[in-house]
Amino acid sequence: MPDVAFQADGSALSRLDRRGPLDVGAEEGARLLAAASSLLVEHAEKVVDGPVAPREPADGHIRDWLAGYDFRTARPAAEVLSEVMAGLRNWTVHTTHPRYFGLFNPTPTWWGVAGELLAAGVNPQLAAHSHAPAAVEMERHVLRFLGARLGMPVTAEGSFTVGGAEANLTAVIVALTRRFTSYPDTGLVGLPGRPVFYASAESHLAWLKIAHLAGLGRQAVRLVPVDASHRMDLDQFCRLHDTDLAAGKVPFLVVGTAGTTGGGALDPLAELADLASERGLHFHVDAAWGGAIALSDRLRPLLAGVHAADSVTVDAHKWLSAPMGAGMFLTPHVEALVASFRVATAYMPAGAEGVADPYTTSVQWSRRHIGLKVFLALAAAGQPAFAEQLERDVALGVLLARRLDENGWHRINDTPLPVVCVVDREADASGQEASRAWHTAVADHVVRSGLAWVSPVLLDGRAAVRLCVTSHRTTARDIELVVAALNTARTAMTSPNDDTPR
Repeated sequence: MPDVAFQADGSALSRLDRRGPLDVGAEEGARLLAAASSLLVEHAEKVVDGPVAPREPADGHIRDWLAGYDFRTARPAAEVLSEVMAGLRNWTVHTTHPRYFGLFNPTPTWWGVAGELLAAGVNPQLAAHSHAPAAVEMERHVLRFLGARLGMPVTAEGSFTVGGAEANLTAVIVALTRRFTSYPDTGLVGLPGRPVFYASAESHLAWLKIAHLAGLGRQAVRLVPVDASHRMDLDQFCRLHDTDLAAGKVPFLVVGTAGTTGGGALDPLAELADLASERGLHFHVDAAWGGAIALSDRLRPLLAGVHAADSVTVDAHKWLSAPMGAGMFLTPHVEALVASFRVATAYMPAGAEGVADPYTTSVQWSRRHIGLKVFLALAAAGQPAFAEQLERDVALGVLLARRLDENGWHRINDTPLPVVCVVDREADASGQEASRAWHTAVADHVVRSGLAWVSPVLLDGRAAVRLCVTSHRTTARDIELVVAALNTARTAMTSPNDDTPR
């Protein structure tokens, strides 16, 4: 063992009575935060003038730059901040750009950014209610508000998570706990058969990772084929469920997706809720993206059936414009939630009477005040402003689909939400591999142009270009610019059937 003892002589005591090397004081802290704020505001104003994404890969350049930081020598903070911001500006896909038509990564509101700053500076520890009662209660207040908008009972409980994957993992654990009374103590050993669960083939395939993590194995995820609108085919679900029962498997969960990642499809939640009840299955709704529309009275009917869910996932860092990451999990089955995560240990402070400590009802133990950025935005902007923004985004999606149609693109997804997947008819008819290569090349051409960010997608095996309105800064002018960029890319491509320019 190395000798780590220190002699507390007079000289040492004098040094220990002064500030440590990491305590730079309030004045320097204020300068540092002011510099960071100034850089952020400048970035927000100027990001629209630059490319949405780097035009070429830059891994080598990034590593060369980072080699200058050996961490043995201190550098002026202002200099480091400036260099870091330059690196982020030059080598990032800018999800804060109004022409990022991407994968549910939003432009965060300034209220959310301010909430992140407060959470980082105060640094409450949300494992125990007694350590951070204000923070814990603020998060519970937001969750109760969202639960009410989703039509869940007032007794519903849940937690903030780092994202949808953690929230959906929580759903699997709670569903297993509800279905198998021995599961909390003995796990999968001794269950009457192999547990399986069901999700749409167009659902987020984090379900495969979740099944792996939970010890179920990836084959436990039964991906149900979809109908022509890319929604879970209920007849196929029933047939698959019956087949699994006949084979001795033990189904315990069915997932309805409210806004698939690829095409924005809304599974038939009300019908799924009825089937889940009839067949004795936990009904979870993965509304990570689409759940946001619960804040709009006009759009909320699209979630019909969600009130009957046994659990729900919503990500505020998707369509509620919160900074990454802010997932939420809700369930009316409080006893199953507590049974899933309850633990007692002498080194944790005693819990308050009648209030569950967050570490006893969630996957995480120590964690940050995730919910503050959501609380602050809802408090400062108000629910009506969020409703107006959601409805505006939907209107922009309608405009986008119409303008693409007028320019000869053919939409292949069916959703009232602002995800638009289009094909070029000639390329679409050229065969699966040729079509996939052509549409991928078109998306890459748009990205390399710097004018916008779009992505290739496969919907039920059919190649397309995917666009989604994700930024609250997007305007009708941005719609026109991305349509023009797609048209330019189409013209630059060769025909999938020959080598002649189109």
